[in-house]
Amino acid sequence: MNRAAGPAIQAASGLKKKRGAFLKRWDAPIAGYLFIMPWLIGFIGLTAYPMLLSLYYSFTDYTLMEPVQWVGFRNYERIFTIDEKFAQSVKVTFLYVLASVPLKLIAALAVALILNKAVRGISAYRTAIYFPSLIGGSIAVSLLWRNIFGVDGFFNSVLALFGIEGRGWITNPDTALWSLILLTVWQFGSSMVIFLAGLKQIPKDLYEASSVDGASRWMQFRKITLPMLSPTLYFNLVMGIINAFQMFTSAFVITNGGPMNSTMVYAMYLYERAFSSYQLGYASALAWVMLLMIVAVSVTVAATSKYWVFYEGEAGGRKGA
Repeated sequence: MNRAAGPAIQAASGLKKKRGAFLKRWDAPIAGYLFIMPWLIGFIGLTAYPMLLSLYYSFTDYTLMEPVQWVGFRNYERIFTIDEKFAQSVKVTFLYVLASVPLKLIAALAVALILNKAVRGISAYRTAIYFPSLIGGSIAVSLLWRNIFGVDGFFNSVLALFGIEGRGWITNPDTALWSLILLTVWQFGSSMVIFLAGLKQIPKDLYEASSVDGASRWMQFRKITLPMLSPTLYFNLVMGIINAFQMFTSAFVITNGGPMNSTMVYAMYLYERAFSSYQLGYASALAWVMLLMIVAVSVTVAATSKYWVFYEGEAGGRKGA
């Protein structure tokens, strides 16, 4: 009997050891999940669940006043067939993105190059230039901008000193959107700081060696600075595109859609459908179309990055860098 019980005892002992090892192996993951539980609950409750609910509503006729009715793809068909205001908002949004993002990056890079010097008091200049980004997108700044570019605003007062007659910059269809673009370009501080951090990582030996070979400042910028800074430029470009597509506060406060819908950006049109017309199902469909547009543009930029983004760790670098 003892001989028969021997293998069973050994099997039970082995099973107990395996179970102990399994539980011990999960000690660290369980502790990790407990630490991230507050974030995980917030993500599920404030991000994942609302997104899935929005996806469901995009296939319904939901107006807050009546019960939810399933309509399938009718909202999406309406967006791409009979909604003329959707086409106008897409046009305005892409014009805003194509103008504001490159201008903002150029301004940020130019100032970063100027501030990338060991000059006395340079920290104060960096702080002053970065400050507009801290208050950017706020209602107060938008109201201030509206007063500056109004008919009786500060900008027209400056022009009057030189004998130039001003205009209503935010009430003119030809200039209303450009006033918003100028506000965005003015708030280049965040991109500038990231560019500045990237410039600090470029080895100075490269500049010294190129100077010995007789390279000019422009040649150094083209052949050293831009290739070495291309990953930072890529990051700023993608983030700038995503933020530009979602621009809302400035358009809503400064121009409220602008004359002849000249500043009716996509996010503002979505807001109008949701909270002015109470077409929440249709607005949910618009939100998912916006997400797909952002993803499509970001994927396109990512696909082209192999031709112009250089990573120092890669052998031979990137083609075209």
